[in-house]
Amino acid sequence: MLTNPSQLLLRNHHEFAGLNILILNYESDTLAHHCIENAKSVTALALDYNHHLTLSPYESDRLRCYFAPKLPDAQMLEKFDCVIVYFPKAKPLAEYLFALAASHLVEEGLLLVVGENKGGIKSVDKLLPDAFSSAVKIDNARHSLLYRAYLTQDVAPLKLTDWMTQYTVDTPQGNITICNLVGVFSEKKLDLGTELLLSNLPKLSGRVLDFGCGAGVISVALLKQYPELNIECIDINAMALASCELTLAANHMQAKVYPSDGFNQIEGKFDGIISNPPFHDGLDRTFAIAHAFVTQSATRLSAKGVWQIVANRHLPYADNIANTFGSVNVPAENNKYKLYCNKSK
Repeated sequence: MLTNPSQLLLRNHHEFAGLNILILNYESDTLAHHCIENAKSVTALALDYNHHLTLSPYESDRLRCYFAPKLPDAQMLEKFDCVIVYFPKAKPLAEYLFALAASHLVEEGLLLVVGENKGGIKSVDKLLPDAFSSAVKIDNARHSLLYRAYLTQDVAPLKLTDWMTQYTVDTPQGNITICNLVGVFSEKKLDLGTELLLSNLPKLSGRVLDFGCGAGVISVALLKQYPELNIECIDINAMALASCELTLAANHMQAKVYPSDGFNQIEGKFDGIISNPPFHDGLDRTFAIAHAFVTQSATRLSAKGVWQIVANRHLPYADNIANTFGSVNVPAENNKYKLYCNKSK
């Protein structure tokens, strides 16, 4: 099933007929595969690993699929006749995607921007860099909008570090340099949940998983306190994973950083799983994901393995933790967060 923006794009397939196209930030569907019927070739870059996993089985000679903040270095100078951008929720990320699009377009190349009406796409013309003509709305259907613009001047290849903010945060383990790319949540200070977690770390050793690593603050703090740890950092977001790698390098530390859709891409068991998990709202789907995370965590712990997370205190973790681990231990809490710590049975 195609998303509404994808359906809108497909009904305007004449726009990219016969062209070599690049699709940026695509959604969890197979629109890029459908585009092959009209386009000369399709290259698709996902920022969400789940979206990449949805499309990658369709990869072929005419459809290339990548998961990363940008195309591989070998394709850094590659140019396309048309770039399609799915408008993101975060406006700074939209500006990044437009800059990336500009760096990959031929002279007078076509830019198509699609997104849901309520997703902020109406501000597209204000966010486009000067290298583009004004954006013109060309279709409006399925609660979505489609805009067209053209590249009017040559643009140098994009440098990822130009889109990075570097700052220092004070943690219970000492000062940490954070390298944060656009689109990755950051308050430029230690949030209350992570502070509660890092102030009450359990004794850890061996192989430890940082689930939903974000920009890497937890992993670096863990390595500061326990330098001998073998840490693995997973996330579903390409910008977060790149941020984590940059943060580790800035603090002269090493860890294994890789994408995983939940626990699906990790192997073996861990002596510790530590997380400020990315499940924060009150949607039923969020609760289901959070509950699956608890259950699957238990199966990934080695004997006497330690599991510790911090979560919004209103989220109903307790019953699921009790059913999974046999007890609920809350070693610390504040007016917004609770810290849960358990050991494998």
